[in-house]
Amino acid sequence: MTLKNRLRVALTPSVFVSSLGAIGAGVLLMALQTTSAQAAGQYYNCANATGCKMVDSKYFTSNHTDTKYPIVMAHGLVGFTKLLGIDYFYGIPQTLMSGGSEVYATKTSSFNDSRVRGEQLLQQVKTISAISGSPKVNLIGHSHGGHDIRYVAAVEPKYVASVTAVASPEQGAALADWVVEQIDNDRVNGEYNIATKAALSLFGFLGNFMDLNAGIPIDKLQEQDGFGAVTALTTDYMVDFNREFPAAMPSSYCGQPKDTKVNGINYYSFSGVGQVTNILDPIDYVLLATSQVFKNDPNDGLVSACSSRLGYVIRDDYKMNHMDSVNQLLGLVAWGQPNPKTVYRDQVNRLKNANL
Repeated sequence: MTLKNRLRVALTPSVFVSSLGAIGAGVLLMALQTTSAQAAGQYYNCANATGCKMVDSKYFTSNHTDTKYPIVMAHGLVGFTKLLGIDYFYGIPQTLMSGGSEVYATKTSSFNDSRVRGEQLLQQVKTISAISGSPKVNLIGHSHGGHDIRYVAAVEPKYVASVTAVASPEQGAALADWVVEQIDNDRVNGEYNIATKAALSLFGFLGNFMDLNAGIPIDKLQEQDGFGAVTALTTDYMVDFNREFPAAMPSSYCGQPKDTKVNGINYYSFSGVGQVTNILDPIDYVLLATSQVFKNDPNDGLVSACSSRLGYVIRDDYKMNHMDSVNQLLGLVAWGQPNPKTVYRDQVNRLKNANL
């Protein structure tokens, strides 16, 4: 067949329409693939600074929480990424992932000083940045994790787009003050008594147990320091910590922060009050007991509302106790109140709308 005849066949109406259809289908498929990739939610477990393991991934989701930068979640005291298959932030990574978030759960020492934990988190943030290809991350820290994320934001602000502290004792916790006072009172000739030594040894054992369950190899278990961890949550310690890292902090204990953005980083916080929020949750009754040291200061069982304030205070009066703020125990939270998963979802949508 001559070139002229081949061109005539190629340009007949039926062939031309079929070609357009094939091209259109290809373009549509590429568009769908691009859309699914953009809206895909991924969830990673970063148990140490050497890498992150994919936990789950979903495609063709909504883009409600599809932020510009990844979400990095930091646990509190006695924390973990996964324990016996259960997430520390129970159901929250999956909720964010379903809206398009790229979520990374980190693992620092369950028991240690805030600066030590902060440095451990910083190394993981650097790894996450390298893995994801993102120059910055959005940090969310619960309880003691709120100190860790502030450390990272202060020491290496170039890696941080936002900081969200959840039920974090930014000015210390009355319970930690009480515990340290009891320990000091029980010292004999500068030495801990047998009970205190046993308790501190138990902290080390629990911390290593959390590490192993998170997937950290036994030869890479992280340092644990029970007394250092409790001390890091005291009022006196936080006076020094806040002097060194003052970004977005209020000038007084029950004051409101004046700055919500420092060094280009957006700061947020939220917390709750109340202890027994679900009669079926046994942890609630423990928090009811621990709340007694706060006297008339509204608190969630471990942290007061006033101490939790940092940056833009979303709310500090949610009907949540300290464990409700990470949707524990297994989602047994207050009935008829904002669900913790929804609160996190709304916050990450807020970050998305701020182009973070």
